[in-house]
Amino acid sequence: MTSEDRDSLPDEEGTPGSDESRSSSSHKKKKEMPIWQETILLVGIAVLLAVIIKAFFLQAFYIPSQSMEPGLIVNDRILVQKVSYWGSGSPQRGDVVVFKDPGGWLGSSESQGPTNVLTKTMAKIGLYPTGGHLVKRVIGVGGDHVVCCDDQGRLSINGHAMDESAYVKEGSADCAAPMISCDLDVEIPEGYLLMMGDNRGNSQDSTAHMCHDPVVQECSPTRGLVKEELVVGKVWALVWPTDRFHRVHRPEVFEGVPDSP
Repeated sequence: MTSEDRDSLPDEEGTPGSDESRSSSSHKKKKEMPIWQETILLVGIAVLLAVIIKAFFLQAFYIPSQSMEPGLIVNDRILVQKVSYWGSGSPQRGDVVVFKDPGGWLGSSESQGPTNVLTKTMAKIGLYPTGGHLVKRVIGVGGDHVVCCDDQGRLSINGHAMDESAYVKEGSADCAAPMISCDLDVEIPEGYLLMMGDNRGNSQDSTAHMCHDPVVQECSPTRGLVKEELVVGKVWALVWPTDRFHRVHRPEVFEGVPDSP
């Protein structure tokens, strides 16, 4: 093979400098996406991912009232984990959950939600809180017998007296169920939950919507209870303000509660 033959061989294989290589390089450049199209595509993918995350995994909410003090205060931003109760999972005693208004628990202003185009759009993709939801702690689940109060102002679940000092606002009430005049005795049907705020003296929770005088009032035994199907998910973390960021966990006192008979 001559040196001339050797020199011609690389061009035949399409090395840089050959007509074929230059043509291929020029063809690739023509296929490059304009920056504006690439930006639109990336934004579209980001929005799609946000919608999927909101629908199946996490959603943002805010705390609208003082009912969950001291752990959560007005205007705190929280993330709610939707996958917590998928499959056979269900809300557990002690969980802090977000649930849809069972009907008449919220005023019109609290149910309204976002009012302008920007916040409405952000709410749809899970980046802004929506209205019509409440945040409370699950105190009792289906089958539980909850009684309040004993001589120390405590409630009991299935005969287990609860020390709630770790999360209930100190001095908020003389007993653990003041919204029903410290006289609570309820057996929770399957599929229902008893919800209470941590600020017991200032919480429009299950006890605020129960029959305060069953002798006088005719009402359903499930009045004030919340259907499990209304639960959106478990509060996973407080994310704003950032200096108070923390994961939200179930208090240890609930570990000692026996199952219902």
